[in-house]
Amino acid sequence: MTPEGEQLLLEGLNALGIHPDGRAVNRFAFLLALLHEGNARVNLTALKTERDIVLKHFVDSASCLIGGHLASGEQVLDIGTGAGFPALPLAILDPARQITALDSVGKKIKFVDATASALELDRITALTGRAEHLGRNAEHRATYDRVVVRAVAALPAIVELALPLLKVGGVLVAQKGALTSDELDAGAQAALELGGLIVATETFTLPVLGDARSLIVVKKTGATSARYPRREGVPARQPLFWKAK
Repeated sequence: MTPEGEQLLLEGLNALGIHPDGRAVNRFAFLLALLHEGNARVNLTALKTERDIVLKHFVDSASCLIGGHLASGEQVLDIGTGAGFPALPLAILDPARQITALDSVGKKIKFVDATASALELDRITALTGRAEHLGRNAEHRATYDRVVVRAVAALPAIVELALPLLKVGGVLVAQKGALTSDELDAGAQAALELGGLIVATETFTLPVLGDARSLIVVKKTGATSARYPRREGVPARQPLFWKAK
């Protein structure tokens, strides 16, 4: 990582109220190098430049810590992690966090697994699969303290994928861009249907870039019906209570 890249990283994290130690900064630099190396072999991420990766992957991933909804030592599931975001930055910032990084693309999960090992982040588990399947697997259903999801679908679809995997009392932290009132309302209805309640909505701009962001926090207040999640692909194609205009 160049000095300019490190400055961007620190500026962005500090703006979120996060002050990483030297070891964390070194791990972010190593992660950047591993991403560049991995992207030369396979297409891991559309972001290629140091500036984009630092701000749109590293800092953006860290933004799910706003509001203190993720605590150290919890069992966290990252749905749709891709090349490891937000899982890897969250682990770098707190290596005590137990994180399962889930994605349906095997080559990306292979990268996450190898990278976690290289960074000595031994509490990350990299898992190939889909949330629809995990949500009906007794080993995973109602197991996690926290689920994080980073802008992979409409909010009601995210709710349907996440809540079956949470313990009662657990929390979904959904990272989104700008959110319409219609999508938020549909997400709230979906949460009620699946045994949850939206308890916080944080709106902010991404440090340095100024891009609009939303953080939707859903608490699981009761058991999720066995009807959910629906079969593979249906939550994203037909989000509960919402139709895109």
